[in-house]
Amino acid sequence: MPVERVSDLSLRYMERTRSWYQALGYPAYQWAHHAEVPFTLPVRPLAASTVVLITTAAPYRPELGEQGPGAAYNAAAKFFTSYTVPVDPVPDLRISHVSYDRAHTAATDPASWLPVAQLRAAVATGRIGRLAGRLIGVPTNRSQRVTIEADAPAALASCRDLGADVALLVPNCPVCHQTVSLIARHLESAGIPTVVMGCARDIVEHAGVPRLLFSDFPLGNAAGKPHDPASQAQTLAMALDLFDSATGPRTTAVSPQRWAADDAWKQDFMNIERLPATRIAELRAEFAEQKRVAARLKEGP
Repeated sequence: MPVERVSDLSLRYMERTRSWYQALGYPAYQWAHHAEVPFTLPVRPLAASTVVLITTAAPYRPELGEQGPGAAYNAAAKFFTSYTVPVDPVPDLRISHVSYDRAHTAATDPASWLPVAQLRAAVATGRIGRLAGRLIGVPTNRSQRVTIEADAPAALASCRDLGADVALLVPNCPVCHQTVSLIARHLESAGIPTVVMGCARDIVEHAGVPRLLFSDFPLGNAAGKPHDPASQAQTLAMALDLFDSATGPRTTAVSPQRWAADDAWKQDFMNIERLPATRIAELRAEFAEQKRVAARLKEGP
């Protein structure tokens, strides 16, 4: 399958976030980039394989403040070490701790970032053999070194414990997309085929992954449109198809679905040019406080 270049219509998240954080007084972030990309073919048909789900969503903890639909960015809800949790019943995992697109989606449907129900349906129809009994949560970490040296090996160990044959990785925010890309590379090098389901195409392709299903949706909807089971089913089906169709690394499939009749939504996310100086100053103070909260949590009691 040929690799497609990033469309001029795709939101350039690396550029957008670089301008945003520079305006808030932080140096430009250096996004992960690799020329070489590992690639592993599945050893058995998907219908006989165990699929493990890997997410950057966080377990809900009511003592940490508002984390529900429409909640503001909540650094207190961050987590810093990988975890596993049973998929039955569907776990309560939320995304208030990351920078998803709060202007155009309100995180009212967890199935848009956590495709457990659709994976169960795929088991029921025989498309996949088995869904691993636990999913894996990986922290959103700006430190590429920590992701590569700690989080990726932890994810690999969990995959092996769960008997996973292949892994499906679903990120949410810009840095989440980098995190799962680095983890996908690690898993692939260890012999576990992967597919990333993402909305930030430029970040994933810049990092270099074996397989990407790109959905041109606002961040936080990598598993399909909220409250739209048909969209979610189609999105998962395209992701699963990549395990069969990809013959080499850097294979990107593009979902034909559109978020809206026009692309006006792309003009809002982290667009510093649309904000007055007074709002930028407020954001600078808010972001500094969120960083202090996260730093305290990371240090522990």
